[in-house]
Amino acid sequence: MSPRAMVIAVALAALLPVPAVRGQVTDWKQIPKTPLRPFAPHQPQRLVLGNGMVVLLQPDSELPLVHGFARIRGGSREEPGSKTGLVSLYGQAWRTGGTRARTGDALDDFLEARAASVETSGSLDSTSISFDCLKGNLDEVFAAFVEILREPEFREDKLLLAKDSLSSGIARRNDSPGGIAAREVRKLVYGPASPHARTPEYATIAAVTRQDLVAWHQRVVHPNNIILGISGDFDPKAMRARLDRALGSWPKGPAAEKAKVEFKDPKPGVYFVAKDDVNQSNIRIAHLGTTRNNPDYYALEVMNEVFGGGFSSRLFSNIRSKKGLAYSVGGGVGMGFDAPGLFQVGMATKSETTAAAIDALYEEIDALKKNPATDAELTRAKDSILNSFIFEFDTRDKVLGEKMLYEFYGYPADFLERYRVGVEKVTTGDVARVAAKYVRREALALLVVGKAADFDRPLSTFGPVTNVDITIPEPKESE
Repeated sequence: MSPRAMVIAVALAALLPVPAVRGQVTDWKQIPKTPLRPFAPHQPQRLVLGNGMVVLLQPDSELPLVHGFARIRGGSREEPGSKTGLVSLYGQAWRTGGTRARTGDALDDFLEARAASVETSGSLDSTSISFDCLKGNLDEVFAAFVEILREPEFREDKLLLAKDSLSSGIARRNDSPGGIAAREVRKLVYGPASPHARTPEYATIAAVTRQDLVAWHQRVVHPNNIILGISGDFDPKAMRARLDRALGSWPKGPAAEKAKVEFKDPKPGVYFVAKDDVNQSNIRIAHLGTTRNNPDYYALEVMNEVFGGGFSSRLFSNIRSKKGLAYSVGGGVGMGFDAPGLFQVGMATKSETTAAAIDALYEEIDALKKNPATDAELTRAKDSILNSFIFEFDTRDKVLGEKMLYEFYGYPADFLERYRVGVEKVTTGDVARVAAKYVRREALALLVVGKAADFDRPLSTFGPVTNVDITIPEPKESE
């Protein structure tokens, strides 16, 4: 048989029906589902030093590496509005500015010679400092970590570099339509002056001084405000002794004060950001969400999966696959740890289908109440959540990171272990109930970023339009 004839014969054979083998299923629906294995993540050891610092230790000898991460209460939501950006600058200049004994550049050389790193950052509710190193370099790298933690210098030249970096971000912040939509929808829901939505400006960055960074450090960086997690190849007893030597004599300080923030729904309506250099519209529809310590957390997780969580969700299936109005679309009720997230649906569509896409989004929002989740949707959503859940915590380091969050926000230590059982108990009735309670059509704000001249219908067909000004205030001459 020639090679060509052989290829044809193999191809024809592949088209013939395969005879069923005794016990072999002939339909994928007949494949039995294997029960999920018990979820029992390796628990970190919890210690509390005499000065109030909480430490979580997670030994793991798989690789000769050690990773540490300290999270410190107090973040940008506590900074003054007139100096928005202070904590971001602090997070950069903390590491790069070096310590009293060593410059940031000298620390770079020291760490690079040991394939190690120490990094710092600032976020909404906390600042952080971390280290990574080989097991054999732990003593000297940990000493550098403590030095940076307790004796930062915040050198002026590094603060200026951090300001330049943040200023470059301001100059480019209107380049991305998606970025504009994400930023402005938070301002609509939380309020433009809210610490959960405000953005740095040239003037607020210029107002930050080195002394502000020093004062911030003195205000919040105290052992009783710190949660330290360490994972990797180390002996727990030796690590406890190391912590006592390096940090045990550090005296307590005042507890970090949490900003008092008022949350309320946005003013319902239609909001428009004109951007004429695009051929797509970015659409967001939103109001306030809730928090994870809500008793309805598990039902909302399942509802989110049914509504907009994946390829089989209603938003994706109906708006993308059936109607072809978007490449990606998603949404659901956002749940923060100690502040409400956003209920939000969003997508990008070509300019000529903007109104049609908005119609489709509202249709799916309304359908959550008119057409409750079916048994099939519930099963598919729960399977999707639970089958992927284990991969989110498949290493000891991931488990440690999650447990640190619970410690930081005051959640039960076994909150992670409760998740699977909580999801498994959700019923179609639960999904219908939370959809009716947490998705409120009358409270929604609609935001569109795009080119109005190309829309299929004017936005005014959805109600009076409020134009949103995203002009970046120019820096003053002296800046």
